[in-house]
Amino acid sequence: MVTDASALDLTGTVAVVTGAARGIGKTVAHSLAACGAQLALCDRLGELLAQTAEECGNDPLTSVMDVRDGAAVEAFCAAIGERFGRIDTLVNNAGGGFYAAVLDVSAGGQTALVNENFTSVTHFVRGCVPLMTNGGSIINVTTVEVTRAAPGFGIYAAMKAAVEHLSRTLALELAPRRIRVNTIAPDGIPTPGDDDLGDTARQGGRETYAPKLPLGWGNMDDCAGPVLFLASDLSRYVTGTTLHVDGGSSAASGWVRRPDGTYEP
Repeated sequence: MVTDASALDLTGTVAVVTGAARGIGKTVAHSLAACGAQLALCDRLGELLAQTAEECGNDPLTSVMDVRDGAAVEAFCAAIGERFGRIDTLVNNAGGGFYAAVLDVSAGGQTALVNENFTSVTHFVRGCVPLMTNGGSIINVTTVEVTRAAPGFGIYAAMKAAVEHLSRTLALELAPRRIRVNTIAPDGIPTPGDDDLGDTARQGGRETYAPKLPLGWGNMDDCAGPVLFLASDLSRYVTGTTLHVDGGSSAASGWVRRPDGTYEP
């Protein structure tokens, strides 16, 4: 058997993307649709979600909802089952945070971070797996901070690390169902969500961080490619792993690129 371009053909499959109104989720939705997948999309931002759906074409199923709401997730998954009868790909992209030292995060703020970045993932896994009757792929979007400290984003990063660990366990538990579970950990990918954080979290801005990215700044399309790989037959023997979509920042581990292309610690 020769692997060829047909392995990226997702025609006839159904893909669920959370947080699809903008940013990485929107770009991933576009790419999955371009490869033939039928879509089920959700987000809290109704107008932007409708725009994503219109741009993707093929009449996606959409839901304006809060992924932290277990009942809303259950209802959405039921609607997916009624409309499509199956799920082949789940992209848990929704998430977010705010800039604050751990001691400055209130109990309510912590609960919100836990629910948005971790509990939402478990909601969707429970809701979608019963519909993944022909195998499938779960792709959880985390962050480069799962492997390093995250001052100002401690709870957020801890929950993303929890998702990575959960993904490894799910990879084993769901293997008998032929469901693969992997994560992508982006860095150096500017998104609209970054703008919501304000200047406090930037700590020097893009110019300061750029030397820490060996390949320079990326864009949201750089996340869509790995998602397509993990959603397709190209990755049929890949599970329980993390793809670092970070331009080499994890490999650099503190090394900074000089203007002449050499590095200093």
